[in-house]
Amino acid sequence: QVQLVESGGGLVQTGDSLNLSCAASGRIFSSHDMGWFRQAPGKEREFVASIRRGGTPTFYVDSVKGRFTISRDNAKNSVYLRLNNLKPEDTAVYYCAVSEKSYYSSDYYPARSLTEYDYWGQGTQVTVSS
Repeated sequence: QVQLVESGGGLVQTGDSLNLSCAASGRIFSSHDMGWFRQAPGKEREFVASIRRGGTPTFYVDSVKGRFTISRDNAKNSVYLRLNNLKPEDTAVYYCAVSEKSYYSSDYYPARSLTEYDYWGQGTQVTVSS
């Protein structure tokens, strides 16, 4: 049974920072890309950031470049997302995900679309007040 559990969300003010964590259990994902997505109320789930199985390279959606940082600790089967300079438009439920398909990928960059990811966490709420 694969489980991904996110933590670290909360209510913050504009300009604040948060650290999101995601711990995977049930399978070892050190050989797979991991990613973060988010879904705001009334909107579709969107890609935020992803990281290649070895920890590099990483990839970000333009709206978070320079503010968010994705990292991973394969020894802990975990992926992290550091959110700096938060804005009200960052308000969403944040989900981590693992791409089992990426094990066979020769792409230089990590997986970036929803359909490339196979396992998902339950999400953690990030709310940024103005």
